[in-house]
Amino acid sequence: MAERTKAQTLAWLRTLSGELATATLKRLDDTLPWYRDMPPGRRSAVGLVAQAGITSFVSWFDDPSSTPWIASDVFGAAPRELLRSVSLQQTLQLIRVTVEVVEERVRKDADESLKDAILLYSREIAFAAADVYARAAEARGLWDARLEALVVDSILTGEYDTELPSRIAALGWNGHGAVSVLVGTAPRMLDVDQLRRTARHLDADVLIGVQGSRLVLVIGRVEAAEEITDGRDPLPFLEIAAQLEPGFGPGHLVLGHEVPSLVEAARSAKAALAGFAVARAWRNAPRPALADDLLPERSFAGDPLARSTLINRVYKPLQEHSSDLLTTLWAYLDNGRSLEATARELFVHPNTVRYRLKRISEIIGYDATGAREALILQSALIVGSISASRKS
Repeated sequence: MAERTKAQTLAWLRTLSGELATATLKRLDDTLPWYRDMPPGRRSAVGLVAQAGITSFVSWFDDPSSTPWIASDVFGAAPRELLRSVSLQQTLQLIRVTVEVVEERVRKDADESLKDAILLYSREIAFAAADVYARAAEARGLWDARLEALVVDSILTGEYDTELPSRIAALGWNGHGAVSVLVGTAPRMLDVDQLRRTARHLDADVLIGVQGSRLVLVIGRVEAAEEITDGRDPLPFLEIAAQLEPGFGPGHLVLGHEVPSLVEAARSAKAALAGFAVARAWRNAPRPALADDLLPERSFAGDPLARSTLINRVYKPLQEHSSDLLTTLWAYLDNGRSLEATARELFVHPNTVRYRLKRISEIIGYDATGAREALILQSALIVGSISASRKS
């Protein structure tokens, strides 16, 4: 008797499924604005999902052990693109409307077992929907991670192609204008989400890559300096790097120089990588340290970029401005940064030496009276004179 009642219920449900599908589509159109606003093709795909849900319920009522196939039965009816246009919240709204229509139609004509089955099935289909979206999100996350690693690797190697801008856009890069590259040691447990949250709080965006034991961050401001209209100064990259520092492992942390755009980030990356390789030679290096503050160590290690930077930023400007300034700097550094000893060697008053040192600082931005900057300046004089002697 019970089996016959179930068979009769199944037959009744099968004859009713078309009516339920039509009523569901009408209810969707009446109650869900996002469904009404969809293009016809996507509305049709959503309708297929609703119809598949009703058909699958009938099959499931016949054989509840078919639960594992719910996701493929229902969501397999829609194209893959539907996952990108319909959110999980909207999918759950779709399920709720469908279940409401079915419940209202069978309320008067069905027994309690069928009503309980509808409730159980709606729970299973909701979990199945969540699983589908979770798998899609996981796949998307893995794809994004691989794409991000590819972009960072292209930046580090400087091997760009025409597809790089589209790859960057696909990652949702929000940076505008200048960028800088930060290199340090990767922690044992890398918290990518925390790094991104910190960057967002600083009005910045980051591309993250792990190269062996190194963690590389390409940093960009969400607003370019020329876009800031409220009078505040853009946050310096060194300050942004200091806030991101806890996300790195122990060891040195080096920030490359600022470059105008993301497609030029390879220059900042090369400087940061070269600085990171020699940072241990600077006994009291700060964390983070600027790659340009490591110019002496980088030049000693054979970095051509560091050598050209020292020549173009220090040696040539002084040489072109005044030979007296270049001679004074040489003498001042050779005499242990003593004003009196330098004045005696040059046969000038100590105030003259003091004035020339001030002019040097104004021209090149380095103060020869500081120990670290004196090392940078002396390195510039050495590599500059070597380069000049080769050309002559």
